[in-house]
Amino acid sequence: MRQSVILVGMPGAGKSTVGVILAKALGIPFIDTDLLIQQKEGALLQKIIDQKGVPYFMDCERRHILRESFAGQVVATGGSVVYSSDAMQHLKQFGPVVYLEVSSEELGRRVKNFEARGIVKTDGETLSEILQQRRKLYETYQDITISCDGLHIEQVVSQIVEQLKSR
Repeated sequence: MRQSVILVGMPGAGKSTVGVILAKALGIPFIDTDLLIQQKEGALLQKIIDQKGVPYFMDCERRHILRESFAGQVVATGGSVVYSSDAMQHLKQFGPVVYLEVSSEELGRRVKNFEARGIVKTDGETLSEILQQRRKLYETYQDITISCDGLHIEQVVSQIVEQLKSR
């Protein structure tokens, strides 16, 4: 079995985009857990959150991740997956967790559809506040951290590949 690579980080960190290119570079399949959830639930993430609420969505994310095998894949996770220790322990058994670290300022430039993107948040909570809340969790679960500010996608992928080789 080939080892997986699990990508975590904030919405806008580039997990899905980096994941596709990283999967090509490593010659393994790519999966996006947000798309998996949308497929299984038959609805967009934001619609699930709007209609059923944040607690339902977070439980839904946890359940769908725990049901899947992620062996030999690059896995782009939803930004909120780190709230579930069960889901993170399940993901970590397949391979190293790579935290794509992005500053609050850079996230502000990247995320333009904040209210409609399917981001787990409370009413009025800003992207910066969410980052502050989640940063410690990302750091807790990471095996590799890549600082993405100012880097092109190819540079991020290259750094991940180098870090994986040196493990």
